Amino acid sequence: MSAAPSQAPVADTAPQLEIAGRIATIRLNNPSRSNRLSPADLDALREHVARVNQQPDVLVLRFIATGKYFCSGYDISSLSSETAPSSLYFGETIDLIESARPVTIAAVQGGAYGGGTDLCLACDFRLGTPQANMFMPAVRLGLHFYPGGMRRYLSRLGVNAARRLFLTGEQIQADEMLKIGFLTELVDADALPARTEALSAQLAGMAPLALLGIKHDLNGLINGSFDVQANAQAVRRSEASADMKEGALAWKEKRAARFQGR
Repeated sequence: MSAAPSQAPVADTAPQLEIAGRIATIRLNNPSRSNRLSPADLDALREHVARVNQQPDVLVLRFIATGKYFCSGYDISSLSSETAPSSLYFGETIDLIESARPVTIAAVQGGAYGGGTDLCLACDFRLGTPQANMFMPAVRLGLHFYPGGMRRYLSRLGVNAARRLFLTGEQIQADEMLKIGFLTELVDADALPARTEALSAQLAGMAPLALLGIKHDLNGLINGSFDVQANAQAVRRSEASADMKEGALAWKEKRAARFQGR
């Protein structure tokens, strides 16, 4: 039996967190403002990710959104305030999402703009619908972009796509988002919730030590922070784990494995 969902109390329009068993969900919840993220929203996201990272049972963290748009990025109107943080703070928040302990999924039901595109790219899986579209308006706004976002564009999409999207500010639609690797999968709008649930359940059923360890090391290889010694220790730990024995036995018996994360 799965654990009862737990929710973090935050303002109505702030990102909402729910944890149910091995799956956590952050919902962007400000549709009247196209789910743009204010400094307070970024604070909430940081708190949510920190809370999820502290929950050893959580293996999957997915990002979903209310309304027509997935996320329109940083609320740049806040930059007019002397007390608001730089857009660098937005980038540091997305870095935290990229390095989150669980495997991450973005369910992109609509438009993703500016920093919202980077939120998508920070996730390990990006499911989209035909209604999805994206553009990066930084050059139109006169805003230089933070380093983590440029790195994610390059590593996920390649040099040519990154240059085109950053330097022209062109908008592209879902089919091209899939073609260049911005989306990892394209499904009908009606099927997105079910597909998100199915992928979440599939990932949550994997061996935790291997799942989370491989995610961590893939990021390390991409980001240049890969630790060879730590990887060797993780390999040996997995080889000696009860989960490895259970996985081999389940494979032999042609049944679903029952992993315990040890």
